[in-house]
This record gives sequence, structure tokens and C-alpha cells, in this order.
Amino acid sequence: MIIGDKVAVLDDAISGVVTAIKGAEVTILTTDGFELDFLEKELIVLDGSLSKKALTSMDISEVIAEKSHKKPGKTKRIKPKERNLPPMEVDLHINQLVPKTRGLNNYEMLTIQLDAAKRQLDFAISKRIQKVVFIHGVGEGVLRTELEFLFNRYDNVKFYDADYQKYGRGATEVYIFQNAK
Repeated sequence: MIIGDKVAVLDDAISGVVTAIKGAEVTILTTDGFELDFLEKELIVLDGSLSKKALTSMDISEVIAEKSHKKPGKTKRIKPKERNLPPMEVDLHINQLVPKTRGLNNYEMLTIQLDAAKRQLDFAISKRIQKVVFIHGVGEGVLRTELEFLFNRYDNVKFYDADYQKYGRGATEVYIFQNAK
């Protein structure tokens, strides 16, 4: 590998041009315009085949051993911010659930909201979704109290106030334990 070679990163969707080589560490200028450092073994030259010089310096038994040795699957790195984001949000405000509330009394609206919450929670459990945020609003706390009563009927969930910075006091996050017997 020499400066100016077009390379790609083996375990990522990054490619670019080699700008510097310091021992086993190679700096590349990506197609997005960023300079990133990688180990030489993490890169592959894109311009076709290996040069004769590179081929003759390789130990064939080492290459075969490397090919036969199974590498564990690389896990995708999740940014800390994404790690804490809940994958599912359920807005239980009544105007999000029905087209119009005219003619509905408070009991009927509460029943619609609780049915929607139970349906979404059952859906999340069936699809093995681990976190669900139920947005209920602040109000007088009747819906929140009823939601807590509903969540307490499930053995495989725990619930707590959702992220205050994002939702204020008007949301509850439910964590679903996947392997509960």
C-alpha cells in the first residue's frame, strides 16, 4: 500500500485515498472529505489486484490460515445518543387517537386511550421491542394513574418517567424484559 492508493475499509462503508502511512497506521482522505486513521490490515486496495511484489512477500500458509479462521461477526457501533433513544413512541392524546371527540364523555375517552396503550404494549411485546414511551400529557394525572395500573398487571415490564428533557413530565417509559418466563 502506497500514498495515493484508492482503498476501502473492510468492516465499514468507507473508502478514500491514502494520504499518509506511519508504520501500520494508514491515514485516508474519505470520499466525504474526512481524514481518518486505520490499521493497514483494516484496509483493502481498490484498484484491482495485488502487485507482484505484494504477492511474493505474502506467506501462503498464513493467508490460508486467515481464510479458514472464522471471524466473529462485527457488531454495529451504536452512538451513545442513539442507544438511549426509545425505538417506539405512543402518543395517547385523545386527538391523536380519534378524529373528533364531540359526543364522548371523559370515561369513553379514557377507555379509548387505555385500549390503545394496551394494544401498543402487546404489539411491542410480540415484536420484541424493548422500550416504549407512552406520551400521556400532564393534566390531572388520571390517565397516568390508569396506565400505571395497566403496566402493573404485566410481569415482564418495568416503567418509569421518560426523559424529562424530551417529554417533560407527560410521558412514561416502559422497559420490556424479553426473556421473562
